[in-house]
Amino acid sequence: MTGFTTSYGVKLPWIIYGTAWKKEQTKDLVIEALKAGFKGIDTACQPKHYNEGMVGDAITSFKEHGLKREDIYIQTKFTPLAGQDTTSIPYDKNALIFDQVLQSFEKSKENLKTNYTDTLIMHSPVFPHSLFMEAWSAMEKIYRRGGARQLGISNCYETKTLERLYKDATVKPAVLQNRFYQESGYDVELRNFCSKSKILYQSFWTLTANGHILNSYLIKDIAKKYDKTKPQIFFRYLNQSGILPLTGTCSVQHMKEDLQVLEFELSKEELTAIDSILF
Repeated sequence: MTGFTTSYGVKLPWIIYGTAWKKEQTKDLVIEALKAGFKGIDTACQPKHYNEGMVGDAITSFKEHGLKREDIYIQTKFTPLAGQDTTSIPYDKNALIFDQVLQSFEKSKENLKTNYTDTLIMHSPVFPHSLFMEAWSAMEKIYRRGGARQLGISNCYETKTLERLYKDATVKPAVLQNRFYQESGYDVELRNFCSKSKILYQSFWTLTANGHILNSYLIKDIAKKYDKTKPQIFFRYLNQSGILPLTGTCSVQHMKEDLQVLEFELSKEELTAIDSILF
């Protein structure tokens, strides 16, 4: 599997470059990621953790090298008030959440210098459910206007929450983006629901949270067999398991290594063996 195509017909690369916590380095690092060959960028309209404007600057400057908008997959997020820094909220904090979503998306388009995003993600569920659906209906409005090619949800760790969203939404979520770590049981139940509902699962915190996996004898032995790094083995495992990982590396060397993952393929026995140490 070299990439993914969602139920909405949107094509995604097999790995996405994440831009959280890059601050003033954001532009330079996104440029390096694009130079290395990354075709997907993840960001958010959340000044607390993302410099979305610099992401837009990097993509714009790289167009001088022949990059077209349709050549790159861009996803951004609406971050509810609870996830914003009170000193830098990118929308009217006193507005209805429906309007906050619309205002945030207009700011994202301005930051990213584009008239559409490939995916618009709600950064986290909001409660109660009625408020959640009010925000989602604003995202659906953006989708219908052509502002986003599909919608998604992030940081949703309760299967019932995702099931209820899927049931009540007119425009169904196409993407779920979650931390991929041991404490959540690697979202087995959620991922089963995603598989049945044709929702693409994206993982973040993929390497940082899984040092115990990367340093296992199994991963070390497989890495030695293929003459690859331990992260390359883990990324290939995820890719072959139908999971799209994000990476936020600041190392140009690691960027290049990440993109070499498709040069080899793990056997069914190796995939099963790695399953056994995760689950």
